[in-house]
Amino acid sequence: MLLYIVRHGETDLNIKGCVQGTVDEPLNENGVALTITTGKGLAPVRFDYIISSPLGRAQKTAEIIMAYNDWPAPPMELDPRIIEIDWGSWDALCCTAENNELPVPREEYFRLYSDALHFEGAPDGESVQDVLKRTHDFYEDLIHREELHDKTVLISTHACASRAILNNVYNNKEDFWHGRVPYNCSVNIVEVVNGKSRLLEEDKIFYEKGDSDNPYDRILQNV
Repeated sequence: MLLYIVRHGETDLNIKGCVQGTVDEPLNENGVALTITTGKGLAPVRFDYIISSPLGRAQKTAEIIMAYNDWPAPPMELDPRIIEIDWGSWDALCCTAENNELPVPREEYFRLYSDALHFEGAPDGESVQDVLKRTHDFYEDLIHREELHDKTVLISTHACASRAILNNVYNNKEDFWHGRVPYNCSVNIVEVVNGKSRLLEEDKIFYEKGDSDNPYDRILQNV
């Protein structure tokens, strides 16, 4: 089994440096362009199946990628277990030094990056541990699906959710972010053989880094 785990394309909330969870923010114009470039980069890959987060930005990312693929689009399954972290009442609030809107000290929010495994999130939202649990259930179910054991699967998801999925693959499970928040449209490729997972490629992008601003890099510099 080969898994192509893709973070969705850019949105306006991404560019503003806002937390973005279950709010159904669409791709912006540049996000569509980045996704087209990604689709062209993945065009030779014959996907047998697609699993997407139910949120529109993830579904649209998968649809655009397949629109530029050399092969017919396979079935798409929506799985709520790979939806983004639920920010509750914090959803869509900005979190950079220039525009912080969060109702807590910024060092409390920074724990998401400095000590993710102990980040509790919004009082009415999810913790990182919550996301790890549901994505672990998803991953275990996926890699043991007999009908997909020799297939290539596109997984369209989100930043925190993708790192949580990959936590099942990483050797160091304490290092949640692996150095960065994944760029929009970044691709992680995982090979699964007999239930054993191996990361083949990490955070591959098909565009120039300057084509997309990643405010989370600036946030991480302050952690």
